[in-house]
Amino acid sequence: MTPFGERVRALREKRGVSQKHMAKKLAISPAYLSALEHGHRGRPSWKLIQQIISYFNIIWDEAEELEKLALLSHPRTVVDTSGLSAAATELVNLLNRDIREITEEQIDKMLAIVKKKN
Repeated sequence: MTPFGERVRALREKRGVSQKHMAKKLAISPAYLSALEHGHRGRPSWKLIQQIISYFNIIWDEAEELEKLALLSHPRTVVDTSGLSAAATELVNLLNRDIREITEEQIDKMLAIVKKKN
């Protein structure tokens, strides 16, 4: 699942809307919406993000947050570590190799470290 997909699903469920109904209103297939929610599709287009924001009638900070989540929601990323330290390259490769065995608690701790930097 991606951060964007998780948020869209939560918004949809909170409002009691089915994937089929939402997909119809957005003129996309229910299969595509499902894949987007579950992280089986890449980052959505800017147009689709705007349609979703409009569909849920969200504004300002919540809309901006949804846009940011979309940017952070590509399920397959490539990290270019050329020019970085050996430790940075090792970190990226270890994460790539072991991400499925890292617990949610460990991921939350790592996210907190990275987000604190920003």
